[in-house]
Amino acid sequence: MLTEAEYESLAHETLTRIEQAIEASGAEIEFETEDEILTLEFPDGSRIIINKQRPLKQIWVAARSGGFHYQYDPAHKRWIRAGDQELIADLEHFAGQQLKMPVRLR
Repeated sequence: MLTEAEYESLAHETLTRIEQAIEASGAEIEFETEDEILTLEFPDGSRIIINKQRPLKQIWVAARSGGFHYQYDPAHKRWIRAGDQELIADLEHFAGQQLKMPVRLR
């Protein structure tokens, strides 16, 4: 189980990495972070919301395709949800659906 400090550090680092990956991708995605909530906005006005859930030590994602909860897997050093789905891979998929073109964030 992660300590509060470990969770905070990992979650902050993850949100920062997502922002950097979006910038580097060249995809037409605007983003803004406010109060530890990262909002991705697409040309059609749709959004993906990524935020920390401190009490549960999770990262939550809300996209057109639904809401998803990710737990940190220290053995593999990644955020995963049920079905062993990984956060960054899911974000590529969700963003690709909303942008209607492939998006690479790794």
